[in-house]
Formats: sequence, structure tokens, C-alpha cells
Amino acid sequence: MFDDGRLSRRGALGLFGLAGLTLTGLAGCGSGSGAPAAAPSPLPEPSPTSADEAWAALAAGNERFATGAPRHPHEDEPYRESLVAGQHPIACVLSCADSRVAPELVFDQGLGDLFTVRSAGEVLDDAVVGSVEYAVEHVAVPLVVVLGHAGCGAVQATVDVVRGGPAPDGSIAALVQAIEPVVRGVTTSADDAAYLADCVEAQARSAAAALSDTSPVVRAAVAAGRTAVVTGVYDLESGRVSQL
Repeated sequence: MFDDGRLSRRGALGLFGLAGLTLTGLAGCGSGSGAPAAAPSPLPEPSPTSADEAWAALAAGNERFATGAPRHPHEDEPYRESLVAGQHPIACVLSCADSRVAPELVFDQGLGDLFTVRSAGEVLDDAVVGSVEYAVEHVAVPLVVVLGHAGCGAVQATVDVVRGGPAPDGSIAALVQAIEPVVRGVTTSADDAAYLADCVEAQARSAAAALSDTSPVVRAAVAAGRTAVVTGVYDLESGRVSQL
């Protein structure tokens, strides 16, 4: 998928970091000031080039986030400047627009790491599908993650309508109409919370399946083994993402 004769963005940064460290050390040896040299910045990790590697990087970042030990990587000025020439994100994440589910925070990633597409309830329309297609075809992400989350308001609104409540006003009704077939297909669970959780999972799975079924770009990439599509659910209380 990638040209072996060409350095990746992070690989080039690693070489530059090593060169800078060598020059700094030489300068320190020639100086009589005795001032301690500044600690070098940690070298960037290799960029994942497969779906499995990308998911492992996201899972590791989520574990750091969930346990209160995030690194907040790739936020400094030199790294930001390195992205001016182009982007090479490790994954595309299609998530709900809910303010509590920011993918870069949930997966402890930084600038240039995720190609993020967001819509309430992960509802697909032409703009959303086109954005994912761009990530797959033009940015060559090895992984697409469709991320639902506990307590999703768009799914809950749909559950309320299916159970006889009034339809929402405005364009929110379009979201409910898109999710409604999924909710109606979910077998009633033991209690309301479990039923909502089942509907959230079903909606994430449905959106992921629809991406592969309706998008020729995504379908071709998956068939060729260039990209994988997976689903996950983010738990608001624990901060953890579970792959479905």
C-alpha cells in the first residue's frame, strides 16, 4: 500500500530528530559553559500501515485515556509544521457528533493522526459517505472505525418515536427516520437501558455495513485488503471503547 522507497512522515521526523540530537551533543562537547543539554524530544513511533496495527494504536491510546494517563501526542509546533506538506492519518473515525465523544481525545491521538467524520447517530448521507471515501481513496487510511456511544441522544430520540412519542421538529426528524428501521429491528431487551444499548450497537453495525454495501470506493478497498471497516462503542462512564 505504501512505497517502500519513500520515507513516511514519522520516519522522516525520526531521522531529523536523530540528526538534531547528534548536532546538539557535538555542540555541547565544544562548549565550555558546562550548561546541561536540553532533553531531546521522544522519537515518534512508526506509523501503522495495516488495519491491525492501526487498531492496536487506537486501543493503546484509549487505554491511556481511560486510565487517566493520556500523552496528548503530536500537538507541538514542530509536529504541526511537519503536517503542512500533507497528512497521513492512521485511521478514519466516523463517530456521533455528541460533544462527549471526541475521537482524538478518546483514542489519545493528535494532529494528523485521525481523519474524523461526525454526524449525530453516525447517520450516513452523501457528505458523510463522501468524506469517508476521501479518507479511503485519497488519504489511504488502512482502517475505518464506526464509533457509536452509550446514551446516544439520536438513537434515544428514535426509540421514543418507535414507542409512540411525537416526532421531533425540523431536520432532526431526518435523523430519526434514518435510524428508525434499525431500532425497529432490535428485539426488546429486559429493560430500557439494555434496549438502548442494543440499539446503539445495532446502529453502529448498520452504518458500517452500509458503508461497504453502498460505497463502491469503500467496498473496493475492503475487497483489495487495503482498508478494513470495524465498529465500536464508547462507554461514557469507563471511557473505554469496545470493538463489536
